[in-house]
Parts: sequence; structure tokens; C-alpha cells
Amino acid sequence: MAHFIDRRLNAKGKSTVNRQRFLRRYKQQIKKAVSDAVTNRSVTDVESGEQISIPSKNITEPVFHHGAGGNRERVHPGNDQFTRGDRIDRPPGSGAGGAGKGQASNSGEGEDDFVFSISKDEYLDLLFDDLALPNLQRNSLDKLVEFKTFRAGVTTDGVPANIHIVRSLRQSLARRTALTAGKKQKLAQLEAELQALLDTPGSSTEQIQALEAEVEALRKRIQAVPFIDTFDLRYNAFVQRPVPTSKAVMFCLMDVSGSMDQATKDMAKRFYILLYLFLTRTYKALDVVFIRHHTQAKEVDEHEFFYSQETGGTIVSSALKLMHEIQAERYPSNEWNIYAAQASDGDNWADDSPHCKELMEHKILPVCRYYTYIEITNRAHQTLWREYETLAKANPHFALQHIRSVEDIYPVFRELFKKQAA
Repeated sequence: MAHFIDRRLNAKGKSTVNRQRFLRRYKQQIKKAVSDAVTNRSVTDVESGEQISIPSKNITEPVFHHGAGGNRERVHPGNDQFTRGDRIDRPPGSGAGGAGKGQASNSGEGEDDFVFSISKDEYLDLLFDDLALPNLQRNSLDKLVEFKTFRAGVTTDGVPANIHIVRSLRQSLARRTALTAGKKQKLAQLEAELQALLDTPGSSTEQIQALEAEVEALRKRIQAVPFIDTFDLRYNAFVQRPVPTSKAVMFCLMDVSGSMDQATKDMAKRFYILLYLFLTRTYKALDVVFIRHHTQAKEVDEHEFFYSQETGGTIVSSALKLMHEIQAERYPSNEWNIYAAQASDGDNWADDSPHCKELMEHKILPVCRYYTYIEITNRAHQTLWREYETLAKANPHFALQHIRSVEDIYPVFRELFKKQAA
């Protein structure tokens, strides 16, 4: 009876291993293409996959070759352009590829960029690579789940960087032992017979020569067994496992007042969609509280937060008060990691901005691990930014960023949530 054990780490699919190997090898080029693509997406399709392209010159394999050194003479058949002593110019490169840039030409050849599609999961993995919630403390190990990479034995597929040298050599030794054990035993018998004939006076010369030829042929067969073969190679395998870390909650505060036009609201929604996808994908059990505000603040669900059309005047302190009330009632700071992200166009009732600073300084920042404020405007900063700016200088866990256009959203998002050095 035969037993088959399937240790493949990938799901069924054509060239799954090669696809993952390709993504790992050209990760930097693909990440750059993904970051360029995210700025061209609408609010509704951030979570879908993407078709991206990378320059074909970036995916060529490195090769070793002899340099064109020394003096050489070549014969070019059919030469009707050169005479002896002419210098031949270096052949032109492939240029910038088929990227659609540069002047038109009536000669030369190019090569299109390499275009391929990545799935939703691959797109989000690349989008949120190297991001994390700052200052996360392990104050209660029963809520938040984070994924970490662990060793998972060895596998027969992988990249050269993950080769397990000891296991590969052990596999090579086992293969060579299995292939040559019988031959070496027979070689020992033949060598013993040959020695016996040589020690016996009057032995037949023809018989000795035949045994010597047979011994030599057997030695060559043993030496022909390669020291290591491709199917001897073993690679370190890695898997991601959930690891409970701590309780955490993210407060999302968005200004929906009349001063926020539709383009500004769309940019704020893009930022929050990125934030929501990052949090729910990276931290499986993290609480998210959505607060919309104009002159009054209201806690809403995810759908109403992104799609409600409510509008009005602007009093930012209403959202800060509601956040503090919810935090004090449901999320005590000694048990929860508290985070907040606020988006606004900077417009606020003039007398309310000092009140916002007071609320932030005495009630919110002391209990927050990290507070981010993004201002989406092309105008000069107003009183709210100036009040927050003085707070940021005294509180390193308070971060301010300015967004002027859609292209700024993703770089600002990565800057706010990049992993901090240990």
C-alpha cells in the first residue's frame, strides 16, 4: 500500500509557486507600480485587484559572459557598408520600452512594458506592506490578533535565498549512497578478484585485462553520479500564524460640514477606506468607532460613515467630546490601546479651535497611543491647524499631515503608519 502526503503550501492553481516567486523577486518594482496605481482609483474600487506594469528591463535575468577584451578579427558575410579599419558603433539599447514617451522614430525597435494582473489579496498585501499601528502596548492579551511569520519545516520549492544547506546536503548524501552502494560493493568484489589473480603466478593476462576494464568502467559509473542535483535541494518554509497581542480601538473622525466640498470628502473617504482596509486586514479583532460631525457629532456605522449625505456648519469640538465620552464609557485606557484619525479641511468656528486644543491636551492625548490629523485643503492653514501644531511639538504621538491632491493620500498614509524602528 502506498501513502501520499501532500505538503504543498499553495492552493491548487496553475504556476502558483512560480507566481509567488515572481512577486517576491520583483517586489520593489511591483510595490512602486501599486503605489502609482492606488492614486488613480475611485473610492469604491480600492479593495479590488489591479492590473499593473513594470518595465521589461527590470525583469531580465542576470547572466555571466565574456567581455569584449583583446584584439579580435571577425568576418561579417555580406558586408557592403564597412572597409578595413572602420569602427563599428555599439548597438543601440531597447530604449524606454513601449511606455509611450519620447519622440517618434522611423527606425529602431522597442519592447513593451511587462503587464500582468494581481489578485485582491496580493494587491492589499503589497499596499500595506511594512505598516503597523505605532506604540502598541500588550496591556490585555485577549482581543487583538496579529500575524507573524514562523518557520514551518522544509519544502522542495523555494527561492535560492531560502535554501536549507544541511538538509540539501543530507538529501544529496542519501541519494548518492542509494545509487552507488551496490556498485561500490561490486567494485570491492572485482578489486579483490583482480588482486587475487595478480597474486597468483601464471594467471591469464586476458582475464586480468578484462577485470581491469570492468573495474575501470564501474569506477567511472560511480564517479558520474553528481554530487548534488536539483531534486536534492530543500528550502526553508515559512507560514503566517495568528498571535494574540492586545486590545485596540481606532476612532475615525470625519468633518462633513458644508465647507467640505465633494472632492474633499472623496479624498477623506479614500484615506479612511485605506485605513479601514489596513486595520481589518492586519488586525482581525480591532474595534473601529466611526464619528461624523458638522455642528453636531454622531456615532455611525461603516456604511453611513462613508455614504451619508448629511451636512451643516463646523464645530470640531463636538466630535472630540463624543470621542472622549465613548472612550471613557467603553474603552478604559488601562485595558485598551486607543488610536484616532481625524480628517478635515481645516475650517472651524474661530472660537472653537482653542477649545479643541484644550480637549486634546487634557482629555484625549493623555489616553491615546497615537493620534493623526490630516488636513485636506489647498488654502492657507487656519486656526485649527495652528492650535494642533503647537500640540504636536509637545506630543510626539500626535502627527499632522497636509493633503493637497489625490496623489498625496497614499504617501501620507504610509508616512503616518510606517513601522517604527525597534
